[in-house]
Amino acid sequence: MTTQPNHIREELLQDLSEKFRLHNQVPPDLYTRYRIKRGLRNADGTGVLVGASRLGNVHGYIVNEGEREPIEGRLTYRGYNVYDLIHGLEQENRFGFEEVGYLLMCGELPTRSQLSDFQHTIGLERALPDNFTEDMIMRAPSRDIMNKLAGATLALYSYDANPDATTVENIMRQGISLMAKFPVIISHAYQAKRRYFDGDSMFLHVPDPERSTAENILHLVRPDGQVADDEAKLLDRCLILHAEHGGGNNSSFTVRVTSSSGTDTYSAIAAAVSSLKGPRHGGANLRVVRQFDEMKANISNWTDEDEVAAYLRKIMDGEAGDGSGLIYGMGHAIYTLSDPRAVALKKAARPLAARKGFSAEMDLIELVEKLTPAIFREKKGIDKPMCANVDMYSGLVYKMLGLPKSLYTPLFATARIVGWMAHRLEEVTTGGKIIRPAYKPLGKPVRYVNLDDR
Repeated sequence: MTTQPNHIREELLQDLSEKFRLHNQVPPDLYTRYRIKRGLRNADGTGVLVGASRLGNVHGYIVNEGEREPIEGRLTYRGYNVYDLIHGLEQENRFGFEEVGYLLMCGELPTRSQLSDFQHTIGLERALPDNFTEDMIMRAPSRDIMNKLAGATLALYSYDANPDATTVENIMRQGISLMAKFPVIISHAYQAKRRYFDGDSMFLHVPDPERSTAENILHLVRPDGQVADDEAKLLDRCLILHAEHGGGNNSSFTVRVTSSSGTDTYSAIAAAVSSLKGPRHGGANLRVVRQFDEMKANISNWTDEDEVAAYLRKIMDGEAGDGSGLIYGMGHAIYTLSDPRAVALKKAARPLAARKGFSAEMDLIELVEKLTPAIFREKKGIDKPMCANVDMYSGLVYKMLGLPKSLYTPLFATARIVGWMAHRLEEVTTGGKIIRPAYKPLGKPVRYVNLDDR
């Protein structure tokens, strides 16, 4: 497809950009002087408290006499430990993402009949509106599926007979519909990308109303539409672990901010999708995958601790990797001794890794997880606990499932939609005020000068 011609001269851009740089410098010491909480974080790394929530809790340390003490990470959904949820599903050999969606949006686990009704409703809602794929996805395909997901979410507003009402019932209806449609949107957007940007064939499958979300994703993306049960169950666990992570993460807070203004569901969720796209948020697992691809190409013996450690030092010195000095997938703002999502995903992924010949790659990831904390202490001189986060393993899971890299972050959004909708419901019903933080004005009074005298 052709792109829009560019009428903006490079010289004009350079001139405008230089003026911006000249007039928009903020000395770093001003943040300390005015006690500005950059990133809404306190000086000790804790978050600035801006609200209250019953949805999820992320626990990675305790404060004892003013000192942070590390503990094993704990993630809870509506009070349920995520380990217990996954263990219960494994015991009963069931898919669980829809059940977790019910829990987050409604507040309690469903009975068998309630779950069956909820799953049946989601199945019926999967189908996109007539000609939606042709008009909203194929006519303007995108190189980045997250952009198309945001645009398609906004477009669904036009197909809703009651898009603006902010009653609990209306938002719940819209949430169920979006939860059902996200897998279809991202799969069709991926197929359009294959056709128009990658030069490959498209395979447009019809969603199956009787199958789970995880099964539908694999069915819709794969050319043959075939799905193995153990693969779908692993993807289901991945969706569960990404479904919610407290109100303090960037995209969930985006939902809160936009919802507090009274805007419609489609606008609030499209904003969250746009937030999640950023490499500092949902795009982080792609950085992990790229870094491990480079490591595998440059480390001759993946089991040699000394060779792996030497390469990690090169990454931290900026001599390898992307030059940032960061070992992606290691460390978290809250978790200290462990990230429960990484722990659960690693355990769930092991059997499939053995079956599909990925054990060596998984061993390398675990070796990096083991070696990094000591190398970090050596290089930075800071003795603090550091654990692998969920991004360390989610990319490998998607790779084992044969999912393309362009779908990694959209899959995150497909999981997080239930958390976003739960936060929207909570904000609309309990927030009560528009969220509007303060910024310190740094400008000085300037006398106006007539145009010809400037």
